[in-house]
Amino acid sequence: MRAPALLAVLCAAVMAASRADAQAVAQASWPVKPVRVVVAFAPGGIADVAARLVASRLSVSLGQPFVVENRAGGGGNLGAVAVARAAPDGYTVLATTTSVAVNPSLSRNAGYELERDLLPVVNLASSPNLIVVHPGTGARNLKQLIEKARGAKLNYGSAGAGTTPHLSAEYLFRILAKVDVTHVPYKGAGPAIAAALGGEVEIASIAMPPAIVHVKAGRLIGIAVTSRQRVPSLPEVPTVDESGFPGFEDYTWVGLFLPRGAPPEAVARLNAETRRLLATEDMKSRLAALGFEPAGGSPAEFSRYVAAEVRKWARVVRDTGARAD
Repeated sequence: MRAPALLAVLCAAVMAASRADAQAVAQASWPVKPVRVVVAFAPGGIADVAARLVASRLSVSLGQPFVVENRAGGGGNLGAVAVARAAPDGYTVLATTTSVAVNPSLSRNAGYELERDLLPVVNLASSPNLIVVHPGTGARNLKQLIEKARGAKLNYGSAGAGTTPHLSAEYLFRILAKVDVTHVPYKGAGPAIAAALGGEVEIASIAMPPAIVHVKAGRLIGIAVTSRQRVPSLPEVPTVDESGFPGFEDYTWVGLFLPRGAPPEAVARLNAETRRLLATEDMKSRLAALGFEPAGGSPAEFSRYVAAEVRKWARVVRDTGARAD
């Protein structure tokens, strides 16, 4: 090889190595200041519980505060819009639920476009949904509850229009059981549970984690879970499947998103560190005790999953006729 050609090859190799080193340094340098974690629901809900659990550990492992801020309303839309409009610098993170995949078909104007404005980073965990009732209803199983709904006007609360507990209940009650119940949307699972505890609504359809303590204490009655099998944290609560509706299975997941256009190094490091934390025995046990199943996966895998969820829930919205109001 002639000297000029050899020199060109060596220069190209040095430049490639330099770029790789620069990318590694950039990835390692994020974050260099506090990170804001916008939770799209009120305190006490599934997104809030998972986000705070992960954020507290990211603060330690990445050396910068991950500050949780609740921005509830619109079934998760307000928080999603806040992050979609934030600077794409990697320092504003959205923690939200399956609602982000539901709202594009449920809301006429969600205020953001998922594929254009938000970048899926990592799927934190999932949980089955749970139907609970106030003890005063007298219902102790799903069959009894449906019979009561046929003879009286009942209300059910959810974490908001567009959440999977909302659509799960709509599909269960209206499509399968063919009973008319009134949906009362709240700004998160915490307020929905409070409404059920206070008798403001007779029924609540919510993700499991924020409700477990109340079911165990007898303040609420667990009627059915939407998983295929009973969950270890509430083994006495039957599934919807075994309560007379074979094949019924729904889950709520919680994930982290960044504004579209965020630095690749921020995306990569947030994903890698979160996945590392989710794989620890401490995190697994804490999530399991709350009724969560850890998830994980790469940004590409999560993006494909979110796209599939958008298609799935669009069909449910169409079939149930659910609305955002």
